[in-house]
Amino acid sequence: MSDEWKEPAADKAEQKSWQLLEKAVLAGIQEQRRARRWGIFFKSLTFVYLFIALALFSPAFDLQKSAARGQEHTALVEVRGMIADEEVASADNIVTALRAAFEDPKTKGVVLRINSPGGSPVQSGYVYDEIRRLRAEHKGIKVYAVITDLGASGAYYIASAADEIYADKASLVGSIGVTAASFGFVDAMGKLGVERRVYTSGEHKAFLDPFQPQKPEETQFWQGVLDTTHQQFIESVKKGRGDRLKVDGNPELFSGLVWSGEQALALGLVDKLGNTSFVAREVIGAKEVVDYTVQESPFDRFSKKFGASVAERLALWMGFQGPSLR
Repeated sequence: MSDEWKEPAADKAEQKSWQLLEKAVLAGIQEQRRARRWGIFFKSLTFVYLFIALALFSPAFDLQKSAARGQEHTALVEVRGMIADEEVASADNIVTALRAAFEDPKTKGVVLRINSPGGSPVQSGYVYDEIRRLRAEHKGIKVYAVITDLGASGAYYIASAADEIYADKASLVGSIGVTAASFGFVDAMGKLGVERRVYTSGEHKAFLDPFQPQKPEETQFWQGVLDTTHQQFIESVKKGRGDRLKVDGNPELFSGLVWSGEQALALGLVDKLGNTSFVAREVIGAKEVVDYTVQESPFDRFSKKFGASVAERLALWMGFQGPSLR
């Protein structure tokens, strides 16, 4: 075969290879463009979805609430769940809602609807003091605490600041006491052969360390802290409830026990049996109820579910929990 025949054949093969390569590159570019278009489409769809979700959750879109605020109404503030900083029922959230309710000229009365096991004595005390301050400042507006399933410990602390307390006959009410829980791992560490090393400046700086043996004097000191907090709780309840409390003949009233709503009525822990609608309609005289509770955004709820505090979880794992009204 001559060289003249071989060279054109080689040229044709090379040309075909370049054509195939060009087609492959063009196909890749088209695929990238197609993927980019789909990516933009889905991102736009996600943005629209989030925008609609925010619009639905935004108070500005709550037309019913806006209409109700134009007339005399009962202001509702929820106390739901654990009473603690950074929680839905934090003192800041509750107080912010209460102030907004009292400052609205159309508010005829305030219902504090409670379903909580209690929580921080500091947060509870803050709300208690603010309720009494607002009552003194706005004498024409009364506060009615309505306990649904549970109004215990710190939640009852808050309720006792109201003008009157209502509950269902089966509600759980009371638990006027203070608790602080921990664990001791000293024996377990000994069996595992683990040595605990703690370096402190201050003789009692690590007295709550669950990995070290308890000292009688430190246990006594900590009990004194709890007793002092308990006494503050008792005095606040007595101040709020006054002569309505049946203290005489009921030595366990401040023991931390919890009672049904019917039993609590007999003990003077609540004034009457009833729910939010009853209080709004029959007691306050404004059946329209407007919710002033500070609402979490969808993003806040999402982050709380999936991004819980590492420090809090670590403290629970270590076995220490500070004083709590529950």
